[in-house]
This record gives sequence, structure tokens and C-alpha cells, in this order.
Amino acid sequence: MQFFHNLHIDFLGKRKVFYIISAVLIVIGLSIFFTKGITLGIDFAGGTEILVRFQNDIPTDAVRTAMDKTGIIGAEIKTMGNERDILIRTAEQGEGSSISDRIKEGLTNNIQGNSYEVLRIDKVGPKIGKELRISAIYATLLSLIAILVYLAFRFEFVYALGAVLGLFHDVLITLGMISIFHVIFPNLNLELNQGMVAAFLTLIGFSVNDTVIVFDRIRENIKLYKNEDILSVMNKSINTTLSRTVITSGTVFLTVFILLLFGGEVNRTFAFTFTVGVLTGTYSSIYVSSAFVVDIKNRQKRSKAPVTGKIAASKA
Repeated sequence: MQFFHNLHIDFLGKRKVFYIISAVLIVIGLSIFFTKGITLGIDFAGGTEILVRFQNDIPTDAVRTAMDKTGIIGAEIKTMGNERDILIRTAEQGEGSSISDRIKEGLTNNIQGNSYEVLRIDKVGPKIGKELRISAIYATLLSLIAILVYLAFRFEFVYALGAVLGLFHDVLITLGMISIFHVIFPNLNLELNQGMVAAFLTLIGFSVNDTVIVFDRIRENIKLYKNEDILSVMNKSINTTLSRTVITSGTVFLTVFILLLFGGEVNRTFAFTFTVGVLTGTYSSIYVSSAFVVDIKNRQKRSKAPVTGKIAASKA
């Protein structure tokens, strides 16, 4: 299916402007990330987390008071979408279900006339949380290295480097946007957990797929338009693959956006991360990966020109 025909958009002519836009977004996002941080989920922080649903609305201050009376001081209390669903998280460690039992006992004894049901209980030890954080970092880095090696064999190394640079861009931009939205809209309850890591790994695979489609067309067009410069060939390639990009990215975006709106608190972190990632992945395929290859190819062409001139002069 072709939505666009005979397009002649100069996507890469203004690539330096988009370099600046990307750099500004990354700097702002990472600045907020390192200063404000993102809440660590129970998967990485360790501790006990319990999600309860009360029969009637209840203020978080009442739940916090109940926890303080029980001896669980400094617990994190927050609503999850409404005033009845309350998430209680504490870093306290204990044997078996001792902490969750104390939380339930505190709610039962100190909150009268408002019964509740337990929706979920999670418990992670500090050692396991640390191992999960390290594993998440390794998984992301190894996936990027594997993609670099694969693309280096399939295309030239400069194409592989451009693709991996685009993936780094996607991860940093998405992480920055999560940090920004976490500060501006704390009620979104975005947190760094295994769902977010899964979204990042899925994003890496999705983004590189779009980049490979563009690079495949570039490789074909280089053979067809041997007398044209790399900028012209790349613009032709991006224009001819635009319909496929819009269809693929558009359908995925609509799916995860609907999941973000109606998937509930459990899926929100994954859906938000992937929603932003779909946009950044599509953008980076053109304005980061392809633009990087254009600049490197042009630089290589300029560096070869003086050498050729000197050889010709010596022969004369």
C-alpha cells in the first residue's frame, strides 16, 4: 500500500537543525534524570510493595498514619488511578511475608469502616534488586553490540555505526522524556521497573528494523544512481520508503497509545515508554542514522579529493 507517490522532500537538507534539536532534548532530559531521578520500582529497589483496593475513597494521609502506628515509618503511599486503589511500598526487609502481614494488620486495625482487598503483593530482596539492575544494563548494551556486529556484516561499518548511534539517541531521548513527564505529571506513576526495561529492549528492535528498511533501499539506489551524490540518493530512499514507515510506525503507535490510555496502571510504564520510543525511533532513522551516514560519506569524499589532486600533479 502506497500512501505517498512521487515525493521529493529534502529530509536531510536541514539535518544540522535536527542535530541541535536532539542535542537540546537529550541535555534537558538527562539533566532532569540526574537531578530529579526516576522512582525505582520494587524490582530494582528491593523491599515490599502491596496494592490494596478500599471499598470507599480514602486519603493517603490516613493510610500513612496507619502505617506509622504499625511501625512502618517512611513508607511510600500513593493512589493508583483513583482514591480507592492505594499502593504501599516500603524498603523494610523481613522474613517471608512478615512485612506484608504487618501492612495488612496495620490497615485492618487502624482504618475502621472501610474494608479493603489485596490486589497484589511483591517482595524483592536488596541483592536480587541489584542483580536485576545490572542485568538490565547488560541486556541493553549487549543488544546494541549485537546489532552493531550484524549491521556491520550486512552493510558497511559506517551504516552500522549510524544505526547504533540512532539507537543510543532513542534510548536517551525516551529516558529524558520519561524524566520530564515524571516531574511534570507525577500522577502518571512512571517508575523504572522490568516493564520499562522490556519497553526499551522492544524499542531497540523496532527502531533498528525501521533503519534497516531505509538502509536496504539506500543500498539498492546507490547502484541505480551511481552518478548522484549520497545526499540525493538518501533523500530518494527515504521518500520511497515513507509509506511503509508511516504504516508500520503508525499502527504500532496507535496500539501502544490505546494501551497507554486504557491499559491501567500495571501497563502504563511499558506503554508510555514504547509510545515515546516509536516516535523517536521513526525520527532517528531519518535525522540521526541516515544523517550521520551522509555526513561521514561526505567527509570521506572530501578527504580523498586532495590526495587524488596531489597524485595527478606529481604525474604531470
